[in-house]
Amino acid sequence: MLLSDLDYELPEALIAQVPAEPRDASRLMVLDAAAGTIEHRTFRDLPLFLRPGDALVLNDTKVLPARLKARKPTGGEVELLFLRDLGRNNAWEALARPARRLKPGGRLLAGGTTLDLVENLGEGRWSVSAPDVPGLLERHGRMPLPPYIEATPEAEARYQTVYAREPGSAAAPTAGFHFTEEVLRGAERAGAAVARVTLHVGTGTFLPVRTEKLGDHRMHAERYDLQEETARVVEGAGRVVAAGTTVARTLETWAGTGDRSGESRLFVYPGYRWRAVDALLTNFHLPRSTLLAMVMSFGGEDLVREAYRVAVEERYRFYSFGDAMLIVNGGRTL
Repeated sequence: MLLSDLDYELPEALIAQVPAEPRDASRLMVLDAAAGTIEHRTFRDLPLFLRPGDALVLNDTKVLPARLKARKPTGGEVELLFLRDLGRNNAWEALARPARRLKPGGRLLAGGTTLDLVENLGEGRWSVSAPDVPGLLERHGRMPLPPYIEATPEAEARYQTVYAREPGSAAAPTAGFHFTEEVLRGAERAGAAVARVTLHVGTGTFLPVRTEKLGDHRMHAERYDLQEETARVVEGAGRVVAAGTTVARTLETWAGTGDRSGESRLFVYPGYRWRAVDALLTNFHLPRSTLLAMVMSFGGEDLVREAYRVAVEERYRFYSFGDAMLIVNGGRTL
């Protein structure tokens, strides 16, 4: 598959700048991958598509205020996006912009704290060391909104799921934005067991593909954890419903490796053999993205392309704060 196969035309007016209010008022396009049908609903209807014995799996990661403005000793400004704790010597992986003039051994200043540039990791990523990075971000960081969303206090306040509890992400698992406590209760009333995994979203999810052949793209690592109780629920489920591509990536990594925790570099695109997921809840993704490649793999290229064409025609709202899609009878069911 080629990168150009992930192209589609999107009017800029359809890029959502604010989330639906209330959250579950967003639209929900329902695709049946086996029947090839498309249905239009509202997200609060999601429990109608769940049944006894299902496992509805959520990603409970919590987004850090990971965007930090720093300065060089000479006064030049550098923006850092902290991606993950490297687990040694107070070092974090961070995406720096601009990065071209930074050098190992250099220093940056932010919020009265000195940050040491330890190692150039490539593609604008640096190993950055400082004491108590989480505390520094809580005091001086901003929420890492995508560049296509205007940074307002309202947007930053809503850039979190209602069930977020494990801090560590540099971006939100956006399929979760549509959930309310009422929808979660409705899922349980429908007989679905609600389970949780944790995948801390980083560059593996949101960096664009730069190779023309998808098979040449290499995903960056993202840390994940799947508790024993979740494994038990998923293994005993009649159908596994993944609430988001990050959940799907976690479950498929576990199914492929047997490891309930670690780092995932799994890249799913058409031709992949699904092992764990039967239904996928997701948003409408950017062209030429790894997320769109995963959705095409799950629901079938032709049906997903048609769904995106219909979504533009019906003026669905796209990207992080946009509307949702539920694909049933896809993945390992196909």
